[in-house]
Amino acid sequence: MAEESTQTAIRTEASINDILGTIDREREREIVSRRFGLFDRKETLEQIGELLGITRERVRQLEKSVVNRLKVAAEQGSVPQVPEIQTQFLTYLHELGEVARVSQLTEKVGSDVSKLQQARVAFLASLGPDLVVINEDDHYHHAVGIKAIRDDAAVKSDVTKLIESVKKIGEPATIEDIAAGAGFANTKDQIKQAESLASISKHLATLNGRWGLMKWPMVNPKNIRDKIFVILKEHGKHMHFNEIAAAIKDSDFKRKDVTTQAIHNELIKDKRFVLIGRGIYALKEWGYEKGTVSDIITEVLKKEGGPLHRDEIVKRVLKSRYVKETTILLNLQGKNQFKRVAKATYSLAE
Repeated sequence: MAEESTQTAIRTEASINDILGTIDREREREIVSRRFGLFDRKETLEQIGELLGITRERVRQLEKSVVNRLKVAAEQGSVPQVPEIQTQFLTYLHELGEVARVSQLTEKVGSDVSKLQQARVAFLASLGPDLVVINEDDHYHHAVGIKAIRDDAAVKSDVTKLIESVKKIGEPATIEDIAAGAGFANTKDQIKQAESLASISKHLATLNGRWGLMKWPMVNPKNIRDKIFVILKEHGKHMHFNEIAAAIKDSDFKRKDVTTQAIHNELIKDKRFVLIGRGIYALKEWGYEKGTVSDIITEVLKKEGGPLHRDEIVKRVLKSRYVKETTILLNLQGKNQFKRVAKATYSLAE
């Protein structure tokens, strides 16, 4: 793998050098190299302008002019490396769903997915007449697509439709349901395209096979509390904090190296979680309320509005607390707020 990575990097670098060699002026080569980050980190218009003693606007004009000339030369066959590279990229993009983030395309090109290699892949893609490059901004990840299928405007339009579909559904959903809501056909190719388009949006995220808005904890948990919430929600019922810790370690979360103590601390602090037994927690949204066993007994008797047999009290308390029956009976018999009014029958004390 290491050898493959080195060879891929060498081939890509060789292609870059050959293409840059077709640019006559050294200043223009310098601008393209630095703006795209072909040999080092990417530089801003201001940084390059200061280095070369020209304005940022002049740097922008020269960059645009050089890239356009290279594109025309590539279409005319004057840059022989580009058609071969473009053919390779088109093959990979068809496999990835017609559009893909630069990082995904770079991974297809070779095992070297460094920032430098991604910059080189993005530059090479920008010269392909049959490719469309989506520049990174607040809304989109850096991506490459097949122009014949979707140009820049069509890519962004379809991404917007997917986002609106997610908002309309209102909760994490499968890509099939989201694609249907966005008007995609129910075919394997269309579903794959929808998933690829969703992946280039900075407003969407996916976890455990479901997609949703980036701000939703169920698809993009930002902290330990969110991860606990996801685990409980997916599990569908109460869990001991040790079980929650184990589930987080076995999950697909990006960062999952957390201690059991840290998880326990977050469970105590977050109002979304309710302690319903010894170390056992459930979600408040499931109908659980905070309080001791005696608090729950009090609520049961208040709702009843009169005495209840102890067996019925136990039955109702166990719906909201995961404790032993003896714990409930001890509270009934030992707390002053309850009084026995008949055999095995209790009410609230006045």
